[in-house]
Amino acid sequence: MGRTAVSATLSRAPLGLAAPLVRVEVHLGAGLPQFAIVGLPEAVVRESRERVRAALLSAGFEFPAARLTVNLAPADLPKEGGRFDLPIAVGVLIATGQLPRECAARREFYGELSLGGELRETTKLLPALIAGVAEGRELIVPAANALEAALLSGARIRMARDLPQLCAALLDRESLPAPPAPNPVAAAPLADLADVRGQRWAKRALEIAAGGEHGLLMLGPPGTGKTMLAQRLGGILPPLDEGERLEVASLESAAGARPVGSAARPFRAPHHTASVAALIGGASRPGEISRAHRGVLFLDELPEFPRNALEALREPIESATVVLSRAKRCYEWPAAFQLVAAMNPCPCGYHGDPRGRCRCTAEQIRRYRARVSGPLLDRIDIHVELATPTAAQLSLDDHCAAVAERSVEVAGRVARARRAQIERQGKANARLDPAEVRVHCGLDRAATALAARAYERLGLSARAHQRVLKLARTCADLAGSRRIEATHVAEAIQLRALDRPPV
Repeated sequence: MGRTAVSATLSRAPLGLAAPLVRVEVHLGAGLPQFAIVGLPEAVVRESRERVRAALLSAGFEFPAARLTVNLAPADLPKEGGRFDLPIAVGVLIATGQLPRECAARREFYGELSLGGELRETTKLLPALIAGVAEGRELIVPAANALEAALLSGARIRMARDLPQLCAALLDRESLPAPPAPNPVAAAPLADLADVRGQRWAKRALEIAAGGEHGLLMLGPPGTGKTMLAQRLGGILPPLDEGERLEVASLESAAGARPVGSAARPFRAPHHTASVAALIGGASRPGEISRAHRGVLFLDELPEFPRNALEALREPIESATVVLSRAKRCYEWPAAFQLVAAMNPCPCGYHGDPRGRCRCTAEQIRRYRARVSGPLLDRIDIHVELATPTAAQLSLDDHCAAVAERSVEVAGRVARARRAQIERQGKANARLDPAEVRVHCGLDRAATALAARAYERLGLSARAHQRVLKLARTCADLAGSRRIEATHVAEAIQLRALDRPPV
């Protein structure tokens, strides 16, 4: 054994998207053989003792018959997962003189060890890699994480398949390979908007929602195409840029999934039995609204969701973040999602049907709609009602199917409108704050008078009035108009006509 009795290696803890630095200190002292890990480790981390011991012996290294103490600093930061196996093993080898001290300088180590010394894939790794690259360090990761590491092009990342290969590289006997070049993931074919028969006004509402990143509520009986329309929103949204891809991939990694780096925007559609924790997330895992970041959160059968789960959406819709306050720490997840919701007009779904199929009483309908609170409805920009198309409308649409507008055509207008918004104000219209609305959503005299009459007659809240102005700005952008005219305001008012759907 060498003279070195203390060593230190670096890694990072999986704590949301922050990935705080962890210093893995190994102390080799006199006394009866013992292997202790301190620094608030969870059960998986405590079990590293047996994995590290078996891996070192299987790989042909010596394991000290001495008092071995591993400290994961800072001590008050929770540590979870098997990623600390590799930095602990390297620390033991340095402390026992089997590796030189300088081999850990400016490097971070990640990886779970098998009993035979192989490196296994590590979950929730991408946030740590992003933070390590920003610090300018070389990162050592398992070869099984190659696809995840490839998302960071040009970074100093090296891959190892097992402990002997890594140690040979640290001793300058061989070199570790870099991740492969990023391979763009081809997005799966998306359903086309031309497949939806009828519902021209709903299609227009969907285009406006996409054009300004506005929330959308669709109310209508079963079979009118609410779910079809929501599923086709992704086909008219602009693709993610490089920075947004990395954000989305980081959230997927933090959720324990394998990120793919696709340019397609996320589309999350949780079941209506989802709990508050499933939607909002927790300290160690993002919820559905964060996994829909930069994409779409679709809530079908909106009134069937638990009331407390729906109310928990109110703040994230406004702030685009989720802040979870716990006894010892606050956790923050990004949640810039576009909410699309669908609901029936009554419990049976057929209120207003001309054939008289609805048998719900006025009180039943009132209670059903009251499951969605006014404050939540007020935060959804667009409210549109869908009716069951008549046979004549379906026949006409079938006759005109060959010339129906396809998603690619609508996507072109949406992309132009989004580019105009980014050039003008640096964000989508739906994300404008009140001060920015005054700057970028100015109206001429006729449009101002129309907006004022709508405010009084429809009984809109101040927030709803602001959202009408944002919608009007989006209508103008889609039309390629620099000015917001009265026609744009009129269309925006129509999109808020169901602000509080009457019975």
